[in-house]
Amino acid sequence: MAVVACAQFSPIVGEVHANVQRSLGLIADAAAQGATVIVLPELASSGYVFRDTAEAAAASEPADGFAVSSWQAAATELGVVIVAGFAETNPDGAPFNSAALLMPGGDPVVYRKAHLWDRERLIFTPGDDLPPVVDTPVGRVGVMICYDLEFPEWVRIAALLGAELICAPVNWPSVDRPIGERPGEVVRVQAAASVNRVAIAACDRSGRERGVEWSSASVIVDADGWPLALTDHAADARRVHGPDETAADREDAAVTILAEIDLAASQTKLIAEYSDVFADRREDLYGRFAH
Repeated sequence: MAVVACAQFSPIVGEVHANVQRSLGLIADAAAQGATVIVLPELASSGYVFRDTAEAAAASEPADGFAVSSWQAAATELGVVIVAGFAETNPDGAPFNSAALLMPGGDPVVYRKAHLWDRERLIFTPGDDLPPVVDTPVGRVGVMICYDLEFPEWVRIAALLGAELICAPVNWPSVDRPIGERPGEVVRVQAAASVNRVAIAACDRSGRERGVEWSSASVIVDADGWPLALTDHAADARRVHGPDETAADREDAAVTILAEIDLAASQTKLIAEYSDVFADRREDLYGRFAH
């Protein structure tokens, strides 16, 4: 069993040191509550709404920089697995929107977001590697970032590579939806988990940043796609749009959700006596569709 936490908070654009220090406090709090896997938001070290590539580059760091090194030290000290988003320096051009997986006794594993959302393509360089699936002390953990989750092929690849838990730092902008409905991203996470029989932990950010209202919709689902833990905003209520928050509001917006997950359940792809979500694939037919 693993105890998985999503530590949702409001990073401030460009304030790398302050954001990392804030995240370290949340990591320590989650570990004190028994968490063995802790997920932070997308671009947790840097904030998200950059004006241009130059501003993103100024908030970026190499994979051995302050943010990743600090998270690695925390993972080692606390004996936990951490997955966190950061802006990664790219010596050959625009930075990468990256996530690092840190664990005791292991080197950082860095994944660069392959599917860039909207204006991200004007700011970042897309990654060109498959999502990593890493053997950790708690099980096989896959890593992807936000919009990656919305491509069925990407989640399926991670599941086929043996992921028992997919950890996804996300930044989900709030959009209107019918009262009582969950955010669409949460619904898609549930569906992706269910059709692949793999647990997923998606850690959103909270607050309002340069006019963007965030969904604050962190969610942890099991291999059947059912939520084990989710924030209030992920559950059913529409966000109330308001003015930009003060620093005190950002502190209050932090929330951590935790759930105990039997990761071994993700190894079983059987959903009925004769139905298996992997064994039943008709690859002999799929190959006819070249794209």
